[in-house]
Amino acid sequence: MKQTNWYKNSVIYQIYPKSFCDKNGDGIGDIKGIISKLDYLQQLGVNCVWLSPVYDSPQEDNGYDISNYKTIYAPYGTMDDFKEMLDGMHKRGIRLIMDLVVNHTSSEHNWFKEAIKNPNSKYRDYYIIKKGKNHGKKAPTNWSGFFGGSTWERIGDSEDYYLHLFAKGQPDLNWENPELREEIKDVLRFWLDMGVDGFRCDVITLISKTQTFKSSFPKIALTGSKNFINGPKLHQYLHELYKDVLSNYDCMTVGETVLSNIDQAILLVEPERQELSMVFNFDHTDTDNFMGIKYLYRKFKLKRLKKVFGHWQNGMHNIGWNSLFLENHDQRRCVGRFGTRDDTEFREVSSKMLGTMYFFLQGTPFIYEGQEIGMTNPHFKSIDETIDIEIRNMNNMAKKNIFLRPIIRTHMLDVTRDNARTPMQWDDSVNAGFSNVKPWLNVCSNYKTINTIEAIKDKSSVFYYYKSLIDLRLDNDVIRDGIYEEIKVGGNSVYAYKRILKNKEYLIICSFKDRDVKFKYLNKLQGYNLVLSNYNNHNTDKLYPYEARVYYKER
Repeated sequence: MKQTNWYKNSVIYQIYPKSFCDKNGDGIGDIKGIISKLDYLQQLGVNCVWLSPVYDSPQEDNGYDISNYKTIYAPYGTMDDFKEMLDGMHKRGIRLIMDLVVNHTSSEHNWFKEAIKNPNSKYRDYYIIKKGKNHGKKAPTNWSGFFGGSTWERIGDSEDYYLHLFAKGQPDLNWENPELREEIKDVLRFWLDMGVDGFRCDVITLISKTQTFKSSFPKIALTGSKNFINGPKLHQYLHELYKDVLSNYDCMTVGETVLSNIDQAILLVEPERQELSMVFNFDHTDTDNFMGIKYLYRKFKLKRLKKVFGHWQNGMHNIGWNSLFLENHDQRRCVGRFGTRDDTEFREVSSKMLGTMYFFLQGTPFIYEGQEIGMTNPHFKSIDETIDIEIRNMNNMAKKNIFLRPIIRTHMLDVTRDNARTPMQWDDSVNAGFSNVKPWLNVCSNYKTINTIEAIKDKSSVFYYYKSLIDLRLDNDVIRDGIYEEIKVGGNSVYAYKRILKNKEYLIICSFKDRDVKFKYLNKLQGYNLVLSNYNNHNTDKLYPYEARVYYKER
């Protein structure tokens, strides 16, 4: 089947099922809840959904620890529910991509249970199991993982350890084993044959590891990462998946490329290499921290953000395809971040400005649930208000290490993944209309005023602004194919750029200041027509706080 690159004309909405909508009254979102909101997604105008994991799981990492790839987590519903949801999406012109988590499984997966129970089982080689040092008293290497601490866990009182780059309950799979790779291909076919339209490939750049398994010089974070990020057989494995499975379907893949630079990303997305359709890069999310470590906070500078976007826009143009995002289940809410404020006065205009800023770049835009109504971070006051295993592990590390304590604890509540995971705010009723019982994670306290009912009633809301962004974006050849040209003025106050294709041009201007800003470029707008703005009135020589304008002209 010929692949049509439909994703280049898509706007993708991410659903985090646990937090989206609870229909069965257990405080946890579910598939029936998603079905009940399909008309809402259609009204917004998105034409694809990325669904975070709904597979069977003990939920140690909220579903990213899978115990069965071909069954649905019972509190979320049944396979019949899933098929009803998929059919409902397709009837509304909405495609569905699933989360594909194949760097690791849950320790509750039958493969792993068999591997641990029987050292002679074929499943032993489905995982990365090595003998420890000093007769098993010491881990095989000093590698450290993404959730803090050692990447190795001892198997009982044996000399053997298994590798886990994330939680202890997420043992890494051994992609060196061809039989394991065939199992993964079978999983892909299972969902694609059902009608799923593609996959978001979780931490996909970790699936290949160097096979020497040697200790590395200690680092602040991720000691040994050169051994498990962009490993030696990564491209071989991805091409094999494409050739044997993906090429037979009109589907797309987007890879989560952990700590990868643009040169590495290009190798993943060049069409002739036949690996991935596009990738998520995270360089822009590091513009308010040091060395990609979110706990090492630094004040946001717009110049850094512009540099990152320009680097990826120019570097990928006519070579590969970008994904565009500001929020997801691992990133805190964008309003109140990137130099903006989420208070009452500026929440709406800054939400609209940030949406404008990234929506007109080249690539496929992703919207995370609640972003389209300007949901905010909950401003946790205590670690006890959080659930995320990552922040809990990091806090435990801080308790044990006096040197790490000030680094981790100073900003951990500001950066915890739970910021994005508070339940979706549907209305002003108890629990924001998410559930009729206490939710698994507390609803953000501002739900009385920030919810979809209020947003849909107000034609000037963030919701309708995002709807306008989507309408402008879909099937727009200039935004899809045009070159990117930054306006080299504005410094740390204004981000302005053009998208140009032949004789057509869009000009995007975004202020990142909470005060009026003089912007001399505004006197060069002869021939331009204003097509979108987050203000009704406009000044000819200055921008209002967090003002955004989109102009169009034909040369």
